[in-house]
Amino acid sequence: MSKKKEPNSAVCRNKKASFRFELSHKTECGIVLEGSEVKSLREGGASLEEAFVRIERDELWLVKFHIPPYRYSQSTRYDPTRRRKLLAHKREIRKLRPLIQLQGNTLLPLRVYFNDRGLAKVTIAVGRGKTIGDKRQDIKARDHKREMDRAARGRR
Repeated sequence: MSKKKEPNSAVCRNKKASFRFELSHKTECGIVLEGSEVKSLREGGASLEEAFVRIERDELWLVKFHIPPYRYSQSTRYDPTRRRKLLAHKREIRKLRPLIQLQGNTLLPLRVYFNDRGLAKVTIAVGRGKTIGDKRQDIKARDHKREMDRAARGRR
């Protein structure tokens, strides 16, 4: 029996992005990978924790995205945190540029996945940093929702 992942299931997620940033303007991009990086990504273990997206000369670049080396690769080792080019239309990049030039905004990768055709995709979003008060409100709302769900199920 082979374990086939369903299409669009995330290979890795940036779980802390929604806690640290207010997210808006989500976009899907392709990602340029080298041979063994694809196999390593399918195995899992990649990390988006410190990753961010930068616009340089009308191109999107994914910086500090860590893909561990594929253990069965015979080829020379690659840099696990090298910059990787993201594939997006020029008009999408032109829409994103003024949004990130505002004070406190940045482009963040949210998740990496393989689509139906087996191509690696990255979902990116414009993020604005939250204040400590905003984070506390989110925690309070999450705890309140959890208590309401428990009460609805009849447990304490």
